[in-house]
Amino acid sequence: METEKKTQTTAEQTTDMDLSEQIKKVTKESHVRAENTEMMLSFQKGQVTLPQYKLLLSSLYEIYQALEEEMDRNSNHPGVAPIYFPAELARLEAIEKDLEYFYGQDWREKIVVPAATKRYCHRLRQIGKENPEFLVAHAYTRYLGDLSGGQVLGRIAQRSMGLKSGEGLSFFAFPGVSSPNLFKQLYRSRMNSVELTEEQRNGVLEEAVRAFEFNIQVFDDLQKMLHLTENHLQNSSTHSKPVNVKMLQIAGTTINTSPLIRIVLGLFVALATVSIGIHVF
Repeated sequence: METEKKTQTTAEQTTDMDLSEQIKKVTKESHVRAENTEMMLSFQKGQVTLPQYKLLLSSLYEIYQALEEEMDRNSNHPGVAPIYFPAELARLEAIEKDLEYFYGQDWREKIVVPAATKRYCHRLRQIGKENPEFLVAHAYTRYLGDLSGGQVLGRIAQRSMGLKSGEGLSFFAFPGVSSPNLFKQLYRSRMNSVELTEEQRNGVLEEAVRAFEFNIQVFDDLQKMLHLTENHLQNSSTHSKPVNVKMLQIAGTTINTSPLIRIVLGLFVALATVSIGIHVF
């Protein structure tokens, strides 16, 4: 409630600004918090590991599946149509390609995601049905974050994990966008053209703050999964008898840990800052 009141107050003070500028202003604090999560700091330092990358990629798959299905379903909605660019921005197919590269053809049976990812996806489904215009907040936060940091983060991931050019890094590539800067200008222009009532605009701004909060929660849950897996492997190696752990529970999420903790739970990090979605707008 406190966050919503603060967001609404800020919105009232910036009613003469474009929607993109308003979102940037009301999410400034959340943006900084997202960039300073343990996961994002390790990425910025060029310390991305393959387990981290795979785990994050798994959550991104679930998130983008929900977002893009709702965007497709509401593509003719007046609050979605102006910023609907599937050919240029859609990430789901690229993520599927990367997951198959890392996990094999049966990757759907191997990936695991934390409770925070499920909550994020539930919210996307909910607003897709009840308030489609709120999707603009999530689309803007994720897609422009990915587009802004994609090339740089892709190179960091490639060097950190020793991957060959392009292998497992399709997520960072936007072949349909020849000039990221020009496209971002176009996207903001289209976004600012969306007609919203004052109540809807305030709702979109609150949703933008919520989008950052969801991403922060996902980052934190993924890092907990990573630490828990590392601790389990360390404990197993220091005991004469293997630790018989069938399931791990993290923030309400139950995760099957065999075999070898699902190959270290499939761990991953590449969030084009918030990533992989939360970098530079």
